[in-house]
Amino acid sequence: MAFWRRISRQMQAATETVAVAPASPVIERAKTPRSRMMRQYDLVERVRSYNPDTNEDLLNRAYVYAMKAHGTQTRASGDPYFSHPLEVAAILTGLKLDDATIVAALLHDTIEDTEATRAEIDNVFGHEIGALVEGLTKLKRLELVSREAKQAENLRKLLLAIADDVRVLLIKLADRLHNMRTLEFVPHASRRRIAEETLDIYAPLAGRMGMQEMREELEDLSFHTLDPEAYAVVMQRLDSLAERNRNLIGEIESQLSKNLQKNGITARVYGRRKQPFSIWTKMERKSVGFEQLSDIYGFRVVMADVEACYRALGVVHTTWPVVPGRFKDYISTPKQNDYRSIHTTVIGPGKQRVELQIRTEEMNQIAEFGIAAHAFYKEGMGSPTERLKHESNAFAWLRHTVGILSESANPEEFLEHTKLELFHDQVFCFTPKGKLIALPRQANVIDFAYAVHTDVGNSAVGCKINGKFAPLSSELQNGDEVEVLTSQAQAAPPSAWESLAVTGKARAAIRRATRTAVRDQYAGLGRRIVDRLFARAKIEYADDKLKGALPRLARASIEDVMASVGRGELKASDVARAMYPDYKEERMVRYGAKKGFMAKLKQQSPHPARSASVIPVRGLNSDLPVKFAPNGGAVPGDRIVGIVSPGEGITIYPIQSPALKDFEEEPERWLDVRWDIDETMPQRFPARILVHNVNEPGSLAQVATVIAEHDGNIDNISMSRRSPDFTELTIDLEVYDLKHLSAIIAQLRAKAVVARVERVNG
Repeated sequence: MAFWRRISRQMQAATETVAVAPASPVIERAKTPRSRMMRQYDLVERVRSYNPDTNEDLLNRAYVYAMKAHGTQTRASGDPYFSHPLEVAAILTGLKLDDATIVAALLHDTIEDTEATRAEIDNVFGHEIGALVEGLTKLKRLELVSREAKQAENLRKLLLAIADDVRVLLIKLADRLHNMRTLEFVPHASRRRIAEETLDIYAPLAGRMGMQEMREELEDLSFHTLDPEAYAVVMQRLDSLAERNRNLIGEIESQLSKNLQKNGITARVYGRRKQPFSIWTKMERKSVGFEQLSDIYGFRVVMADVEACYRALGVVHTTWPVVPGRFKDYISTPKQNDYRSIHTTVIGPGKQRVELQIRTEEMNQIAEFGIAAHAFYKEGMGSPTERLKHESNAFAWLRHTVGILSESANPEEFLEHTKLELFHDQVFCFTPKGKLIALPRQANVIDFAYAVHTDVGNSAVGCKINGKFAPLSSELQNGDEVEVLTSQAQAAPPSAWESLAVTGKARAAIRRATRTAVRDQYAGLGRRIVDRLFARAKIEYADDKLKGALPRLARASIEDVMASVGRGELKASDVARAMYPDYKEERMVRYGAKKGFMAKLKQQSPHPARSASVIPVRGLNSDLPVKFAPNGGAVPGDRIVGIVSPGEGITIYPIQSPALKDFEEEPERWLDVRWDIDETMPQRFPARILVHNVNEPGSLAQVATVIAEHDGNIDNISMSRRSPDFTELTIDLEVYDLKHLSAIIAQLRAKAVVARVERVNG
């Protein structure tokens, strides 16, 4: 003892520095002056207040040992490092934990950050405390949400570490709570990572263990760091509301108590305001404004026993109108984290919506402190079998999970057999390699793909959920293993995905990829139009020369110029004049006025020789913004012409299309185009046919059968009755080429139920 007294005197001078948080409630901030750090007797008195049989000598030895071990170490705030484990211990005294937990809290950083060893801890404080400190040391080395770490493996290690003794988790949560309270002193670059880690892992874990007080503070501290503007707005609204309703809470508390007393029911009634993060997430989830929220204030009615809870419920429901759909009985059906309470909402005093939570004193303790309110980990509980009788559902879930872990050779196997129910506000899914992906509720595979990597999202073409093929729009559930199937052939995601995605990251990536793909298509078209003009004019084109002419075109880059030409915002001749001021545009011949031009086009080979002045057309999946004639389409084998439409790209028409007459007065919009089909990768193209069918049962089926048997695809069909004996069918088909289309038409003409078939050229 002389040794410890000497060490105490040596270190006493260092104790005049930092305050510690009050013992209760858990989330209350430190109020003592920063000029004084808690003394040994302060800590002992805190523990003695709820545990008269506390081992004072053990607490004193741990206090001095930790202070000596950390010595002159300081925190980022400049405070002595020992102030941190002392704050953690103080938080845990608010949870009324046993001596071993308080001592382990004081020592939790010694093995990691000082010269102390596990053997020394065991020798001085015993094996139980040494095991707790060792478990915390292993957790400290985990970086749960780091970019480099495999999150699934880390979560597995976390559950393994806390399952042997839940006190490890309680100390870890208290450690994180104090670190979040002092996050302002951490370098700015690390704050967001720590806050995200807290919001993703520690806050939900506290909630899963039923520790709502701690969960709420962890969420609010993270919210304040991650979105300070939103936090400030919510707090401003809350303060304004509190000012307007200054006496409302007291009035409601008073009326509730009086009504219950009139019916012979004694209750403790108190109101509380919801936390900023809870309010913000509800506004986001339900897409409502602050003014539309009806349960910002909640009231707890604490009773003596369960029977009194239901009697109180009867009094409340017969006194005030009930809000439909807002009643839940968690007493008869407790939540998985042991939470028990009756929830109801009524139109109370002042026509205000009042949310009530009716529970017993024991239920109230569990609701606030969760697993820490249970006695199974406290001292004096007898044998392990006896202690298991007091085990909570939350810890039973943890033990069950670890039972699966102990049988698993790797985290992937664990994830295969375990559906995590840990995170109620998020969905946690996994890649086939076990990487943990956190997503909001109602997220789907598209969100998952973009959460893995932007390139994975952009190239996603399919997926497997738990080994089974599923649509990309499938909503994900906790524990799903998702394999995203990708294809390099998909240059950009469909723009329709933006409306399907839930996460902002996915939506932003889809918008960006879509814009880039469309811009690239227009830029590609514009470049070919420019090349065509320069080749015909026999003048040289060079990017360097165009770069010097950008100011005259009022464009920032060459790609912007080409995209503008492709969209029809600039003419190719404007580019030529910007590069060659002396360029004189050759007066173009009006195609309609020169009958020989159309005749020449109709006589040309369907596969004209390749040249720089002719633009190749590959199909809808090409790198050009191409579409086909809306009333009849075009197929390989047709002699074709392209019409440029501003902002829409090229529309391909067969040369026999009567619609081309509409463009005879706009020769600058005409393009020479040719088919450029890859025979190794056949594509379908649109065509339209008109079928005059005999009006008898089964005739339509015969037509459809012919098309199907010859590998045609019906895209759309419309019917009209021209006479009592005949029906006119307009059928939009997808075929490979003109030969394929002609074969289908020939087979249809051979059918007795078909009077006439002809191709439509719109």
